[in-house]
Amino acid sequence: MQALELRVPPPLVMFAAATLGWVAAEQFPVLAWFLPWRITIVTLFALTGLALNLQPKWTFRQAGTTVDPLAPTRTARLVSTGLYRYTRNPMYLGHVFLLVAWAAWLHNAAALLGVAAYVMYVTRFQIRPEERHLALRFPADFARLRQQSRRWL
Repeated sequence: MQALELRVPPPLVMFAAATLGWVAAEQFPVLAWFLPWRITIVTLFALTGLALNLQPKWTFRQAGTTVDPLAPTRTARLVSTGLYRYTRNPMYLGHVFLLVAWAAWLHNAAALLGVAAYVMYVTRFQIRPEERHLALRFPADFARLRQQSRRWL
């Protein structure tokens, strides 16, 4: 399974998870739900997801380090400010918010399967390998970051 580590760009994983959610919603129409304020909820989750995804990229650029999730060896600095005080993975959390927005748009509980699949895949094949690299490259700083913030929320 190590062959999949750091190989698939997380946005592509998010797209695959969204597709899985859509297929699941189509296959299980009985799991459709009525969602009052659906457009408002979708908009809030989507905007939060975009903010969680874009703001850290700006922070990385300001810090002079890579935003390439497939090349953690190019990490020049460990970012522990801003959103990273609360979550070590705000960009991936942003993807989760976008997937929840998609599930709400589809108004079907089966679409949440895509959210779960994304979290499991990214944790195993993206986040854990990134964390191993950061722990080797920045041992003291990453240990502090792990104490200060959670992996997801």
